[in-house]
Amino acid sequence: MLPLLIIDQALQRQRGHLLPWIPVCFGLGIGCFFALTQDPGFVTYALMGLAMVLVLPQTQHKDARGLVAWAVLFLGLGFATAALRTHSVAAPVLSFRYYGPVEGRIIGIDQSSSGRIRLTLDRVRLARTSFQKTPERVRVSVSSDQALPSIGATVATTAHLMPPQGPSEPGGFDFRRLAWFSELGAVGYTRKPVLVLQPAQSALAIQRFRARLSGMIQHRIAGETGGVAAAIIAGDRVGVSQETLRVLRGSNLAHLLAISGLHMGLLSGFVFSFIRVVLCLWPAVALRCNVKKIAACAALMAAVAYLAISGGNVATERAFIMVSVLLVAVLLDRRAFSLRAVAVAATLVLLRRPETLLSPGFQMSFAATTALVAVFGAIRDHQLGLGPAWLRPVLTVVVSSAVAGLATAPYGAAHFNTLAHFGLLANVLAVPIIGLVVVPSAVLALCLAPLGVEEVGFLFS
Repeated sequence: MLPLLIIDQALQRQRGHLLPWIPVCFGLGIGCFFALTQDPGFVTYALMGLAMVLVLPQTQHKDARGLVAWAVLFLGLGFATAALRTHSVAAPVLSFRYYGPVEGRIIGIDQSSSGRIRLTLDRVRLARTSFQKTPERVRVSVSSDQALPSIGATVATTAHLMPPQGPSEPGGFDFRRLAWFSELGAVGYTRKPVLVLQPAQSALAIQRFRARLSGMIQHRIAGETGGVAAAIIAGDRVGVSQETLRVLRGSNLAHLLAISGLHMGLLSGFVFSFIRVVLCLWPAVALRCNVKKIAACAALMAAVAYLAISGGNVATERAFIMVSVLLVAVLLDRRAFSLRAVAVAATLVLLRRPETLLSPGFQMSFAATTALVAVFGAIRDHQLGLGPAWLRPVLTVVVSSAVAGLATAPYGAAHFNTLAHFGLLANVLAVPIIGLVVVPSAVLALCLAPLGVEEVGFLFS
């Protein structure tokens, strides 16, 4: 058959490089599920399962039949994964507008786009609402002029609540879908004081540690600088003003506040390089041990610690998985920076949270990473120079910023209706400072914090 012959010739040329197609097919299945206007019924699942069973024997073939069968199989697995995730996080959603007493435990504190402080509560109790209809979590905006309770405290207030709303325009941001996967069953606001019924207990230790770390940073570094430092280190943006956020978005530097691949990569890369250099200066260890693998283990532990203290949100989890794949590749003596590593990271992220496929963070992150790996892989394979040695670091930053900017520009325009005109220049100036000054000083401050002399690290911030 001519179509199969054409597919076979095209795919045979990529023999040995087909692993990156796994997240593509897997993502297509996830996208098909979320493209449905209503939850698929039993017939849909039965037909999907039957198709997967029928194509399973065809995967033994080495020609186009086997490759197409694998594509159908991964597409079906993506569809099933999205369905399983959607049903596994099912929780009650408020079906009416509510005004009255609200009681719950604080599990998160953040800031809205309008600058209001928001408390996320679990163990929720609402008046005149049965347990079966009470949302698992609610988010309440509070006035910023009152003292905030600590994370883990049980609080009570009188609030207006309503169900999460859908997109305000066709194809726009769907907050209702985000709330569903966050198990957020109601949102609202209060103008009343928030009363502490019970102080924080031993639970939520990591969240409370993050809050203390953020408070310590903002106490040591005054003003807006402290808020930015807390956002970079602890993932707490409460201290960052809306004007600063607006300026950062306009200059395409907002990604510096989101703990993602840049921060995780810089931190783990700094720890990897530092440990490797220090051990190489110790001949007794350098000549007897694999210093590179020891440094990779240390960098992996640093990435785990950073994941914990930064809150472990979706962007940070995605960055951690990508860094972990690269470091494990070093431990296994495999090439770390390759499209295969990116494919493995994307597949793991989609397995963990398939709903992130539709998020701008996932799309922009993997678009930038894929473009960077492809471009610098081509430069490496074709032995293309980036100028003299003294100019190479500058050109590397320029090329990486330009490639990442071009790769993410379509997604930024689609999701945010904006293009950063000075993004390249801003990133060329800011990223080296983050990598050479901010990240090393933050690591130094965190290492010295148990001794009470973290100011030494913050002096360089």
